[in-house]
Amino acid sequence: MKIYILVSILLAVLSYVYLRLAKKFKIIDKPNDRNAHTKTTVRGGGIIFPIAILLNFFFNDFQYPYFVLGIFLIAIISFLDDMHNLSVRIRFPFQFIAVFLILYQVGGDLSSVPLFVLFVCMGIGIINMFNFMDGINGMTGIYSLVVLSGLFFINLNEHLVHDDLILFPAISVLIFGFYNFRKTALFFAGDIGSITMGAFIFFIGLLFAIKLSSPLMLLLVIVYGADTGCTFLYRKLCTNENVFAPHKHHIYQKLVDVKKISHLKVAAAYAVVQLVVNVIIYKTYHLPLQTQWLMLLGAIVFFMLLYILSFYKLKVRS
Repeated sequence: MKIYILVSILLAVLSYVYLRLAKKFKIIDKPNDRNAHTKTTVRGGGIIFPIAILLNFFFNDFQYPYFVLGIFLIAIISFLDDMHNLSVRIRFPFQFIAVFLILYQVGGDLSSVPLFVLFVCMGIGIINMFNFMDGINGMTGIYSLVVLSGLFFINLNEHLVHDDLILFPAISVLIFGFYNFRKTALFFAGDIGSITMGAFIFFIGLLFAIKLSSPLMLLLVIVYGADTGCTFLYRKLCTNENVFAPHKHHIYQKLVDVKKISHLKVAAAYAVVQLVVNVIIYKTYHLPLQTQWLMLLGAIVFFMLLYILSFYKLKVRS
């Protein structure tokens, strides 16, 4: 317990120091017509997420060095992006290297070209998915806590990783929440927060999926996945927009803009739906592999249909 108190105090102090420094050096997010917020706000508050991962690395015998290296490569470039809005051509190679290091750490089959390509696409997809969904107060933090809780309870059964590997980042998210889980946030996660969390969850989720031979681990991010994937397809097939440009087509954005639901209520709704899915995963991840694949496919179809229904209802209303 003492170590968790120490880590909490350290992260709390660092988060406050960052808030003061970010204001001084103007690491801020100015609102525009694409944003859901209306006040200038400090960005990059998620800097404590990679710090929490580094603390776990130091306190637990330097476990998973390639993963930690990948996290910090992607964290550094993401923080620079928070400050200077880097081109995707600069960011993408670092994301690829980070995913490669994660795959090497997990022990995935890098000799099989189809599997390698699949895992790389999955990793980069999940990393950017967390970034795309980081658009309203509370979303990244509350959703991440739910995903981490699902991983934690599975780990209590299986003992696949040290509990601290999940608990330290969870503590950092709770401290981040003090500044972000409010009507007017004091700071946002920024790319360094959302992308680091996406990379971390990709690592743990893939590790669990391989060790447990359970494709159901993918459903731990199905709510984010459905919104991001379907929105991407909609923009690619039905609009002439640049798919990498900011937009307001996500369901959570429409719930805020059209239905005028508060940020925290929308974030909580996403988290509750994911929590229900997590309970189902917890009860079924030992089922026969064929059954798990059928469940995975069924869940993907269900959430895609749910997205389409919600999207057109909100579009008509707007």
